[in-house]
Amino acid sequence: MSLFSTNKPDSIPAVEPVPSTFPPIAGADLAAATFGERVAGDFYDAIRVGPDRILFGLLDVAGRRETNRDILSAAQDVFRNLGAELFSGSDINESDAMTQLCLHLNRRLIEVSAGVHSCPAFIACYHETFGTLCYTNAGHTPGIVRDSTGVSELPSTGLPLGLFSHATCEAPTIGTNKESALVLVSRGVIECANAKSNKDETSAEDFGLARVKQLLEQKEKQKDAPQATAHEVCTSILTTANEFSCRSPLLNDLTALAFVRNA
Repeated sequence: MSLFSTNKPDSIPAVEPVPSTFPPIAGADLAAATFGERVAGDFYDAIRVGPDRILFGLLDVAGRRETNRDILSAAQDVFRNLGAELFSGSDINESDAMTQLCLHLNRRLIEVSAGVHSCPAFIACYHETFGTLCYTNAGHTPGIVRDSTGVSELPSTGLPLGLFSHATCEAPTIGTNKESALVLVSRGVIECANAKSNKDETSAEDFGLARVKQLLEQKEKQKDAPQATAHEVCTSILTTANEFSCRSPLLNDLTALAFVRNA
């Protein structure tokens, strides 16, 4: 995966699909996309860390991309190398491994930035055999889960990374079944604004998390429709957010990551 790849269209930004290096998953589909040129600190990645485990995550490093590249690179290094080491065993405690990964990511971010540098993060590990997701939400926007019971949120389980050297995050585990989905969106999607102005005032309405949930709820109600792929889920969210913003110039990254069980 090229951490710093960008897409520079001539006019309206196009959705940039996740690189093909994302690993295939038995009975599931994983994808991510960023709308247009990356201007801030969104970072997503996914790697196979064992015979039946996939580690994936979405991080939102504070700052502009031209100034936080070293931090992004350090985060990817810890995520890939330490993640593979911590989750490779067959009899590991996934919750403990996730806590250790977040602790090391946190300290590495502080070290590279030589101080406080906020990085909300949502990281998850999927077990192909058991169909479980062990996750941590370090101050990130809530993950959105769709399953047979409806659509719900996975709220923060700890503080954003990069703030306090000994901060830890809880790492609960949830089960998944066929047609379950987990969707992550960056702060840029939530805060994407639809500006309306008149002679007296200017107001702006954010896209918000509720609209992301509504998109998943609409799909859940379409029982006879083919199940959407993870990439289709991402592009649907980002296209809707872009249309909501009236295609205004982007001040932040718009990124979505989706995990969908299809078996």
